[in-house]
Amino acid sequence: MFSKILIANRGEIACRVIDTCRKLGVKTVAVFSDADSHSRHVEMADEAVHIGPSPVAESYLQMDRIIAAAKDTGAEAIHPGFGFLSENPEFVEAVENAGITFIGPKAFSIRAMGLKDNAKKLMEEAGVPVVPGYHGDSQKPEFLKEEADRIGYPVLIKARAGGGGKGMRLVENPADFTNALESAQREGEASFGDGHVLIEKYVNAPRHIEVQVFGDSHGDAVHLYERDCSLQRRHQKVIEEAPAPGMTDALREAMTSAAVKAAKAISYEGAGTIEFIVDGSRMTPDSFYFMEMNTRLQVEHPVTEMITGVDLVEWQLRVAAGEPIPLAQDEINIKGHAFESRIYAEDPANDFLPETGTLTSLSYPTESRIETGVRAGDTITAFYDPMIAKVITHSTDRKSALEAMGTALNDTHVEGCVTNIPFLTNLTRHEGFTEGSVDTGLIARDLEALKGAPQATPKHHVLAALSAFGAFSKPHELGSWQLWGYPSRPVRITPLGSDAVDARVMKIAPQHYRVTIIDEEADIAILGDQIEINGHRFCAKLIHGLNSVVVTVDGRKVSYSLGFDTETAGSTDATSNQIAAPMPGTITACAATAGDSVVKGDIIIVMEAMKMEHALEAPIDGTLAELTVNIGDQVEKGSILATIEEA
Repeated sequence: MFSKILIANRGEIACRVIDTCRKLGVKTVAVFSDADSHSRHVEMADEAVHIGPSPVAESYLQMDRIIAAAKDTGAEAIHPGFGFLSENPEFVEAVENAGITFIGPKAFSIRAMGLKDNAKKLMEEAGVPVVPGYHGDSQKPEFLKEEADRIGYPVLIKARAGGGGKGMRLVENPADFTNALESAQREGEASFGDGHVLIEKYVNAPRHIEVQVFGDSHGDAVHLYERDCSLQRRHQKVIEEAPAPGMTDALREAMTSAAVKAAKAISYEGAGTIEFIVDGSRMTPDSFYFMEMNTRLQVEHPVTEMITGVDLVEWQLRVAAGEPIPLAQDEINIKGHAFESRIYAEDPANDFLPETGTLTSLSYPTESRIETGVRAGDTITAFYDPMIAKVITHSTDRKSALEAMGTALNDTHVEGCVTNIPFLTNLTRHEGFTEGSVDTGLIARDLEALKGAPQATPKHHVLAALSAFGAFSKPHELGSWQLWGYPSRPVRITPLGSDAVDARVMKIAPQHYRVTIIDEEADIAILGDQIEINGHRFCAKLIHGLNSVVVTVDGRKVSYSLGFDTETAGSTDATSNQIAAPMPGTITACAATAGDSVVKGDIIIVMEAMKMEHALEAPIDGTLAELTVNIGDQVEKGSILATIEEA
């Protein structure tokens, strides 16, 4: 076993690796950029080395600086985490040439699976079924359009070097192909330095089921069963689970055997994932197709660890140190069911645009496994992925594990940024999902209902009004507001995603209040852990922030701003004929020039932020009177980018 390793990553995965290293007595070295100088992974590590400015390209992608940091600190091995350099064969070779061990597969294995077109050819030769499509070298737009027409719509355009949904576009209408192709190529080039794409047939009622594999340097390979990652939005995973619901013994045997065959075909070492697309309408041994292999640890690896009892990071270290896989295939068994939810700083009500800001308060349920790279006081910046934490639950069966996830999300509180927690909570209650009837289109079909904020009840309103009044904290400075000798004042509460509600609160005795909302009065008593409204007692939970409160009653969590109208996240000072930047980012394309006629809904500008492209559309019909940005410009949230003169 190694005595010291360097972790070439940041955030929650760096913290996750450090946790296992502490258990094994292995010293750790963190690397960090300017933006991460006070981050959690830096404080957890035994040593830390600064490697550059905040942008990824100037820090976490700087191979020479990372290798130099490893040599200077005496690290014997480098763990790449996921993302960044984790699937870069040149980095692997540079690490090994420096006399340092790379904790992961060999460069030739990464190259074999790194480009989706080459990987599919290799899998066909190995006898693993693949999705019909075009995986060739020609990248002429007109030729790719002909191939898409031949395959038949809907089709997926996929950056061959892509992952995490980046550089991927679903095209259902032939007329949309060209714009989708250009966007996928731009995003592939920006994210991976490779704009080469392939075209695939889109499988109806598709399920995304992947198999965790593990290989060693002794020629052995095993699987650790499957994960279902079908709950996706724009091809990015939202909630994952293991094992897959509805999985039959015959299909599991066929898929896991194919996955091990794929790993052995490239002499794979370390943790890897074989991703399959499955026809969810059949779930038979002939209903799955190889999509790609991720030659690294996956974000969702904890659900596999929960059902198998295996520490995959420990296995990575042991196998990289030359040890054989710790368990034989027949010693790896499924125990119960597990879910993982990814909590992001993003606004579901504003098209899931990423959010930035300082996390003023964080609290998590003690009963769940939490993996995070941030703490209260940390800032979510535009430089990196906006993930805040992963919440993982495990139980004896799927129903109880999912119920535990719903409870865990209700008990997770984040202040300082808008998050997707209400969206995740709604998913755990979705009828199809709770029944195990899932496919990759589930979220898109029910998106409007899922992204809506939980409906507030009168109980929620009353407790929020009391919070605004100060009933649960220090007494308010009431000034001249008096009514018949009792303190009284008007308050304004605004449920997230809804209109403001005006109320009046009057204190009538210690811990007793009268609240009036829309001419309805309620008498309230605060009785320790219970609330009594008009004689009815119940339990509630309140988490207070700066001018805000999260009220949980009957398992329903509603966020309020207090005492003022809150702007919709992402709103700006733009008028109805202007286009404003919804977040900080970089302009990557301008689809029109000043003087052009435009129609409402036309894409005018494309910007990249937090590793994803965002298309900004014309808000009205008219003429593009002014375009204030050029490709490559850095813009701040709220910057006016274009003005349209109404037709």
